[in-house]
Amino acid sequence: MAQPPTSPAGAPRGTADVLDAAVADMLKALARAVRSYQLYLPNNPMHSRAIEAAQGAFESLWRNGDSVELVVSETEFLLDDVSVYTETDRGGESLPWLFYKDGIRTFEFRKGFEVRELHGLLGALQSVRAQSGSDEDLVTLFWECDFQSFSYKYEEAGGDGYSAPGAELLRGGAPPGTIDAPADNEGDVGSYGASQSQFAKIGDFDSTLYFLEDHETAYLQQAVRDDFSGDLRSSVAAALLDTFESQNDPTVREEICAILEQFLVALLSRLQFRTAAYLIRECSLAAGRSEGLLSSHGDRLAQLATQLSEASTLNQLLDELEETELTPPQEDLVSLFTQLTSGALEPLVAHLVRTRNPGLRALTESAVNRLGASHTEALMALIGAANEGVSIEAIRRAGKIKSPAAVGHLAAVVEGGSESARAAAVAALAKIATPGAMRVMERAIDDDDKEIRIAVVRACAECHHSPILPRIEGAIRDRLTRDGTSAEKTAFFDAYVALAGEDCIPLLESIIVPRGLLARKEDSATRAAAVMALGKAGTARALDVVRKAIADKDVIVRSAAARAMKGAV
Repeated sequence: MAQPPTSPAGAPRGTADVLDAAVADMLKALARAVRSYQLYLPNNPMHSRAIEAAQGAFESLWRNGDSVELVVSETEFLLDDVSVYTETDRGGESLPWLFYKDGIRTFEFRKGFEVRELHGLLGALQSVRAQSGSDEDLVTLFWECDFQSFSYKYEEAGGDGYSAPGAELLRGGAPPGTIDAPADNEGDVGSYGASQSQFAKIGDFDSTLYFLEDHETAYLQQAVRDDFSGDLRSSVAAALLDTFESQNDPTVREEICAILEQFLVALLSRLQFRTAAYLIRECSLAAGRSEGLLSSHGDRLAQLATQLSEASTLNQLLDELEETELTPPQEDLVSLFTQLTSGALEPLVAHLVRTRNPGLRALTESAVNRLGASHTEALMALIGAANEGVSIEAIRRAGKIKSPAAVGHLAAVVEGGSESARAAAVAALAKIATPGAMRVMERAIDDDDKEIRIAVVRACAECHHSPILPRIEGAIRDRLTRDGTSAEKTAFFDAYVALAGEDCIPLLESIIVPRGLLARKEDSATRAAAVMALGKAGTARALDVVRKAIADKDVIVRSAAARAMKGAV
């Protein structure tokens, strides 16, 4: 057998390092090819890319020599006593262990292997992995492949240079004489065979090559527990859909459609939300990719999501969840709610009105926001719903998603809705905050409800909507000083100062410090609100007016001026 290429005597270690790196890269590419060969069919692009990568790694290796010989240990491949590939876990996925357990101790690749015999090696490794419980081993499979560019040395089953018991008989010979019994059986009578117990002892095997380590035993026990405790419902759904796609017989597909519909009901009744979401999603995909599909079968698969979104089904599910304590994150429910269609909007919004479950409210709001953003027309239709609770909740959702399409519907509510609906519409328009939304909101500055008027001017001030300034100034001159409450006066004066800047000073100064004997003096609350607003402006001119109010005879005005100056400092 040819010797592996090594760096010449006296050569720098860097040359050997290059070779080690090339061998390591080749073995990594080979390991990936082994996994791809097992996982993917030959027509899969991943299969082809892994094979090509392995061939490229071999070609790079041959730039350093024409052959390479590696030593096998339980967890490593070694080149000149240097580890070039390590897999510490012994088991079916470990490449070194796969060689070692079948007795292979060294092997050699020669130039041209990747062209003629790579597929044969990969096929042999796949067979051993796939039939781990059978009698096949790598030595037998390699012998059948009759490699020309790959050779190996192996030990028989006894390992460590000793033949397995009975090996002479397999070679046609017979053991000479008899074999003495082990020391612990010296007191027994007869030959070795007669002295042995008829029962196997675990101590006879715990030091053999194939006995499991403690961590391997624990791994197998955990794997068994996981397998028995796992949910097989997703696997059942996948198997049904695989059969649906592979069988073109309409009778078979009709039967599977009926089973899937019943399966969905069973999953929902048992609160198996993740599997139900998986079933709906995969049914929709199967309806789009199955060949020779009848339209009736495709519709039945695609309509599973529609059935879930129907009011009767969804209300029953939500009522069941209402009595359940839901702690975030509820990933299963979230995955189910993402499969809902636009038909679910009305029952979801109606449930938001009556729910008292905080966890369910958060999940439902998220679902409504998502559906409302993708199905705007359906959400807009709910703004005009006969049920006022549903209408108000739909208005809030429209504001939450900041939908410009809602402006026209909100305008109708501002003009003729109830007091609660008008307040919700103004709040939604303030969140949408487009020019059109702000123009609609302006109309509510003369609303009969004081809270709505306050909300309008505050929103306009926050959004710096200056077109409303003349209407605010008109209200201050004509109505506010006579009829407004303290809260309303404060809101209007603050908005006026924020939008007008220093242009507001003449009007507010005339209110705070009236000039002339015949000038009308405003009430204390109005003058105090004007003083506080100028104090928030904080400019030199505004503070000059505030200082004049400090000497005012009205104690309320003096107190407001003092607070304004303190806040301005």
